[in-house]
Amino acid sequence: QVMLVESGGGLVQAGGSLRVSCVASDEPLSRYRMGWFRQAPGKERQFVASINWRGHSTYYADSVKGRFTISRDNAKNTVYLQMNSLKPEDTAVYYCAASTTTWGVEPREYDYWGQGTQVTVSS
Repeated sequence: QVMLVESGGGLVQAGGSLRVSCVASDEPLSRYRMGWFRQAPGKERQFVASINWRGHSTYYADSVKGRFTISRDNAKNTVYLQMNSLKPEDTAVYYCAASTTTWGVEPREYDYWGQGTQVTVSS
């Protein structure tokens, strides 16, 4: 069972950038397809981006396309989410998730989750 730990969240002004990371332990990250999700207060968990095993293919929610970039470094057991041109509506807890079978958009498709990291974008 893989353990996931996110880091890199924080407070940033609108228009700014932030990179959040997710480090895997106990198992090689290369076994998993990875996704980033976010959840704002009072809202459902929302898909942000996903990436296949080797990082050759990625998929983004329309709301972040062109602003966010998901990437992975399997040698470092780490997946990243680079967030540019941040907006107040991007404020949420960001979670990374791992799946052995999919890199889909539904939370139920993922098997393992990190504890989340808070991203707050001020206007």
